[in-house]
Amino acid sequence: MRQLILDLLPETPPTLDNFVPGGNAETLAALCGWLAGAQHETSFCLWGEIGSGCSHLLLASGFTYVDAAHDPSLSNAPSAEQLAVDHVEALNESGQIALFNHFNRLKMAAGMLLTATNQPPAHLALREDLRTRLGSGLIYRLQALSDGEKAEALAAQAKERALKLTPEAIDYLMRHAPRDMRTLSSFIVALDRYTLEHKRAVTLPLLRELLTLETNA
Repeated sequence: MRQLILDLLPETPPTLDNFVPGGNAETLAALCGWLAGAQHETSFCLWGEIGSGCSHLLLASGFTYVDAAHDPSLSNAPSAEQLAVDHVEALNESGQIALFNHFNRLKMAAGMLLTATNQPPAHLALREDLRTRLGSGLIYRLQALSDGEKAEALAAQAKERALKLTPEAIDYLMRHAPRDMRTLSSFIVALDRYTLEHKRAVTLPLLRELLTLETNA
């Protein structure tokens, strides 16, 4: 089901503007301030559960992005002045040493290190010297959106596109579409395009049709 939906979605690169903050307005404001130079700490760590939006914000930062889940040794991490490292908890021993060295290099060069993990730095099973470095910077938690917040965001996005989406239609999407906010938001764009192309209003049968299209249809 997820692949069928993703085949319909337009490219929607993550940006700070299309991040749905929900209860994370303070965290988003702090991050934007840090990115703009309002804070001079070397590192900013975001932590939260899967689906809370950490990866979205790291990709939206404009920093050179490295995902430790795919490169646990950080062998492909460049010597960038602005570095974003996702899924820090997945680093192996070599990767932890590499991140420690990146931190020290960036601190000396007045660079910036943005990281994301599933727990606060102090709780991670990492080298003590790396935990200390990450713990010395700004640390903010991202809360996952509630179902109610997701529904409100979908309604607002549909309204911006003059797309008539009833509460019943939103409830149907929440029950049958992938639950992460990025995919749900992209689906609103795809739904808008689909209704315009087929000159049809949004109905439950149309949503059912769109959600069950075969991959090569």
